[in-house]
Order: sequence, then structure tokens, then C-alpha cells
Amino acid sequence: MLINWFENIDFAYPWILTLLILLPVIAIEYFRRQKKSQANILVSTTHFINKVKTLKTRFHNLPFVLRLLALACLIIALARPRYQFTQTESNGKGIDIVLCFDISGSMTLRDFPPTRIDAAKEVATQFVQQRNGDRIGIVIFSNISFTLCPVTTDYAMVLNAIQNIQSGYLQDEGTAIGSGLATSVDRLQYSKAKSKVVILLTDGVDFGGKISPDIATQMAKTFGVKVYTIGIGSINAPTVNGQQSNPADSELVYNPKLLQTIAQQTGGKFFQAKDKEALQEVYASINQLEKSDVKISSFNRYEEKFLPWLIAALILIFVEEVLRLTAFRKFP
Repeated sequence: MLINWFENIDFAYPWILTLLILLPVIAIEYFRRQKKSQANILVSTTHFINKVKTLKTRFHNLPFVLRLLALACLIIALARPRYQFTQTESNGKGIDIVLCFDISGSMTLRDFPPTRIDAAKEVATQFVQQRNGDRIGIVIFSNISFTLCPVTTDYAMVLNAIQNIQSGYLQDEGTAIGSGLATSVDRLQYSKAKSKVVILLTDGVDFGGKISPDIATQMAKTFGVKVYTIGIGSINAPTVNGQQSNPADSELVYNPKLLQTIAQQTGGKFFQAKDKEALQEVYASINQLEKSDVKISSFNRYEEKFLPWLIAALILIFVEEVLRLTAFRKFP
């Protein structure tokens, strides 16, 4: 987890990190002095007595280790770690796209290993990595819908948002496909792009919601948004309760008919996410759409992440001082 954190982080003053080289030098010097200060005279009458090992003697180096860790945290904090969100300025052609994710309970079924929602995330990640010049946003929904990422050309931010998607994120049970689709269409309502696309990744199981799929589909048609639906699931999947579904109850676990209807009525296409070839069909279909001239502006936005390291350093120093004045206190 720490390795992934450093992969996505940027430092305002990276040269300060070179001070970390001093830590092993300080440690070597400390233990050298410790060894040198130990008594080396054997008393003939007591040399046969075993040394008594207490917690204090076993962990007598603990205050030094804590201070060394505090120094490391302080150096990292001074280097000012931060998340960087970058956009570059260039001219090209692109499409405005919203990825609409179903994160309801039925998406945790394992007929698509490891789970449906993980399969949807993999499909979306591969899709974003294939795009160039398109503006992409992310909407998630269960019983309610939420815009997780606005339409942007910052693919790093989009990919990071996809990785953070998980079932239960909205803490509302249910599957409101209509609400999710309506929110996605709303994100594209004022877009001036010649082609506007919603990619709906779901199992097609719809339960309730304030907006029905029919109304959301009509909204997409009104604003000229094509909906490409990607079915994540299979009819023979077990229900959420773990029981095997009957053919009569198959729509409780997977409903491709609804997805086919939405795609057909909006001028999009339906795909079954069974393999990478189906995903390539999605790429090919969207690449055939008319693209608009786009100008991608460039700016850097940073989110400072030094505070946790600074707090950790202060806590370690405090604990080290308390130990020195109590359990590890030295008397003259």
C-alpha cells in the first residue's frame, strides 16, 4: 500500500529526501558509541552470574529508534508530498464520454471473477487507457447516483477514481439504473461536442429509483447522447443470497434485455463483457463516431499530503520523550 502511495505522489522539494541518507549514518554512529561505552572489565567474583534481562534492558534502544523514525517522517514532511492532477494543452479531436458504474449489491456476485464490479473496473480501466483526446467523466449509482469525477482530460484522475470505486460507496441499497443514466446525461447536457456518449456498465438489474430507465433513456435521446451498454453478469449466476437462480427469476441477477433496449433507443450498442474481443468492439464503435475539435488546456492542481507525516513525527517525538522521562529514565 505504501509503495502505491509513493507511485501516485509528487514532492515539491524532492532534494530534501536526500537527507534520508543520514539516517543509517546516525544509526551506525549511535550503536558504535553504545558498544564503546559498555564496560569491558570482568570481575572474577561475578562473571559467572547470568545477566538479568528486563523489558528495560531488552528495549533500551527504543527511544532512539522512535527518534530516528520521527526524523524520517519530518524529512518527508519537509519535502512536501502532494498529489498532482495535470492537464496538458494541445489541439485534437475527441468525444465527451461518461462512464456510468453500477455499484449495487448485485455487482458483488462472483460469476465474473473476482466480482462483477472488479470486472467492470478492469473494463473501464482498459477503455480509458485506450483513449486519446476524449473528455471522460465518471458517475456511480446504487439506489442514488453521484458524480465521482467530472468530465476531464486528466486521465490520471479518472483512473484513480476508477480504482477507488467499491460496492457500498454510497451506503444506499438498491439499483436505480434510471437515476445513474439520468445523472450521466446531465453531465453531458451542455456539452458542445459533436458526439456525446454514456457507457453504462451494469448487470441490468433495476430496483426502484426516482427516475425510471424509460425516462432516462428519453432524456438521452432528447440531448443527443448515445448510450453504449456493457452487460456485466450471466443468467446462471447465484442470487445475492447465494441461491442458484431459476430461469423464471433470471432477471433478478442479470437483465440484458433492458440494456439492449436502452442502447437501441439511443443509437448506441449493447455489448456482453465476456472477453477482451467484446471490449475491442466497444473501442471500434466509439472510434467511428464524429469527433469535435478540442483544445486541452494545461494546469497543475496539487493536494498537499505532508500533514500526516508531520503529525506522525510529532507523535513519535512525544512518545520518545515520555519514555525517556519514565520507563527509560537514567539516574546519575
